[in-house]
Amino acid sequence: QVQVVESGGGSVQPGGSLTLSCIASGSFFEIDTMAWFRGPPGSSRTLVASLASGGNIRYGDFVAGRFIFSRDDAKNAAYLQMNDLRPDDTDVYYCKAVAHGDNYPRTQFWGRGIRVTVSS
Repeated sequence: QVQVVESGGGSVQPGGSLTLSCIASGSFFEIDTMAWFRGPPGSSRTLVASLASGGNIRYGDFVAGRFIFSRDDAKNAAYLQMNDLRPDDTDVYYCKAVAHGDNYPRTQFWGRGIRVTVSS
């Protein structure tokens, strides 16, 4: 099992910046993919950024070069640096880790989500 915990959410003015952090912990052999999604609670979620082992970073179309995704595998962490934030970036952001362990196959694990509010 893997626990996924996000941090770094909050409120920011339009044009400002904010960095989200995600830490995965628990029992696993390897984390294959880490990603950020966003969407209203209980609703569908849209990809913000993701990186699979051996792959390339994927960004949602709405990012348009404003966000930077990174991973620190030594810390089992993923980060999302968000720049030039807009009011329509306001949402709940979720971290996802895909991992496998000694007693389970590749499985998705989700954080609880953190809120980002962009307003004047």
